Amino acid sequence: MNALRNKVQLIGRLGQDPEIINFQDGNKMAKFTLATDDSYKDKNGNKVERAYWHNVVVKGGLVNVVENYITKGKEIAVEGKLTNRTYETKEGDKRYVTEILCNELLMLSK
Repeated sequence: MNALRNKVQLIGRLGQDPEIINFQDGNKMAKFTLATDDSYKDKNGNKVERAYWHNVVVKGGLVNVVENYITKGKEIAVEGKLTNRTYETKEGDKRYVTEILCNELLMLSK
């Protein structure tokens, strides 16, 4: 059961072109948002559609795939784990961010 702990699998569309961050040591990181959607019927029987936005971080060799082939609107599947981090704004406010650290990626649209 340990293999199932903290495992996330999502299929969605990119909300923007990925941001590629280059580090001084030559490594890269990619960041993008992924939209997944859901629908339900409200109490009046009307269909309500919602979009959920997920922050995705890619490191290692997959960054090259993201950089060269993934753009806004593309449908992809990601697998990874949830991570949390905090940072402080210039005003001194503490912010919390939940991200998916992607370790597998599959392109679904052309």
